[in-house]
Amino acid sequence: MKRRLLTLATVGITVAGAAAVYALVDASHDSTATRAGTNAFHCSTFQIPAPVGAIVDSLTTADVSAGTFQVPGSPPLGGYPVPEVPAHCEVTVTLTHPGANDHAKVQVWLPESGWNGRFQAVGGAAYAAGNIGGVATAVKQGYAAATTDAGVDTSGLDTGWGLDPSGKVNAALLENFSSRSVHELAIVGKQVVKDVYGNAASYAYWNGCSTGGRQGYMEAQKYPADFNGINADAPAINWNQFEVATLWPQVVMNEAHTYPTACEFSAFNQAAVKECDAADGLADGLISDPAKCAFDPRRLIGTKVQCDGKEYTISESDAEVVRKIWDGPRDPNGKQLWFGLPTGADFTALTAATSGPDGVTTGVPFIVPAQWVATFVEKQPKFDTAHLTYAQFDQIFQQARAEYDPIIGTADPDLSAFRAAGGKLITWQGDADQLIPTAGTVDYRHRVEAQMGGSAKVDDFYRVFLAPGVAHCALTGDTINDLTALTAWVEHGRAPEVLRATLPTPTGRTASRDLCRFPLVSHYSGDGDPTSPASFRCVAP
Repeated sequence: MKRRLLTLATVGITVAGAAAVYALVDASHDSTATRAGTNAFHCSTFQIPAPVGAIVDSLTTADVSAGTFQVPGSPPLGGYPVPEVPAHCEVTVTLTHPGANDHAKVQVWLPESGWNGRFQAVGGAAYAAGNIGGVATAVKQGYAAATTDAGVDTSGLDTGWGLDPSGKVNAALLENFSSRSVHELAIVGKQVVKDVYGNAASYAYWNGCSTGGRQGYMEAQKYPADFNGINADAPAINWNQFEVATLWPQVVMNEAHTYPTACEFSAFNQAAVKECDAADGLADGLISDPAKCAFDPRRLIGTKVQCDGKEYTISESDAEVVRKIWDGPRDPNGKQLWFGLPTGADFTALTAATSGPDGVTTGVPFIVPAQWVATFVEKQPKFDTAHLTYAQFDQIFQQARAEYDPIIGTADPDLSAFRAAGGKLITWQGDADQLIPTAGTVDYRHRVEAQMGGSAKVDDFYRVFLAPGVAHCALTGDTINDLTALTAWVEHGRAPEVLRATLPTPTGRTASRDLCRFPLVSHYSGDGDPTSPASFRCVAP
């Protein structure tokens, strides 16, 4: 892939003129590539108005030839190639906000030919606000595509930006990450499309999972006119509840002084799947409705587990640890604070532990919630989240909600403005999501129904689909037709009853399955190919 940097303009203007700031870009290069129904493709001469409250700090354009794009960074957001990316124009607009000392970068890629007339904005993961690899993939599909780094971490696992030198939360960068930068991405991205192609995009779409899913919901809640369609999967909504709740397994093990091995945790999952798998009419290793699985982990007490040449005997304490993890966090009075790990979901990420030279086992909390609590709640980056007591956990849970729900909670059930704007919202989530409890997404959907007149009225613009046996954001690319279904809904009024997906199974095979529109669940018809969606129907749970 060859890049030719065309221009660079840097603009500094007073706050009073921020809404009308322009970065004017001129260069001798002028591509004559065209798209049917548009003016000539221009990768060199256009002007960008800054969003209200922002200043365009810089703007660059580059004419990039076709080839393989190596996504920078490490997995899952980087470190992999995207082959056959077509020739395209890359526009990078850096925004700053008066007094914030921030530099939020918006990157827009626009194919020189074959543009499908649509704009797609791509979300991030963990603490990364964007994903440039997703942009490259979208351009391959014919979209003009964009993402933003929000002026924060791009690896997804660094919260070093969270505190300023005085140890206080960097409010401007947190606002960028929470909501502001995605809204500005929509404004800037659509303007770049109009200037480069000479025509505005016919439709604007959001596409993201996890943090990207949360960003999509934030758009629907706070900026309902930005996108015609939002594909927001495994969404990190109810941010403070689920982030702190994912430390609950470590609290349970610490308080019990019991750290089951990975083999023992796996034995509990295998037993639960064995008991609840056939409830959908087919024993295929997939639980179609984990919420209805009532397997009691105490049934395994005394069971011997062979693993790595060792034999383990499941204890009463092991079973109680699993019971509490599945049950979810509770306060000292026994009131449920949030939902637990879905039955059948992998325990590994949330129950990691290590033994020191003295033989003492210590928990290793999952990095994303550990950083949220240490950096933003406690304001102590080295705060120990491996040895929390039940009382400390409850205090942290309440503090996180009180301090950050208005900023990043992303839990407002009032989507009336989004519905009035004609927007459509699709969400799918794995029933075995090990990082964000699926029940939290279901709870949000119920709250929207209560707010907006019931299930039928909400289905007119917002639909949820649950994927049996699927882990966090594990359906990608050709394994699910979510974006295709969304465009058909937005552009042709065809509301999706199912999403077609390719599901992994414990046998190592894959199964093509229709994901049912919530609250319906998939049930085997009794005969036919169990790997074919035609052998299943969607029924009431």
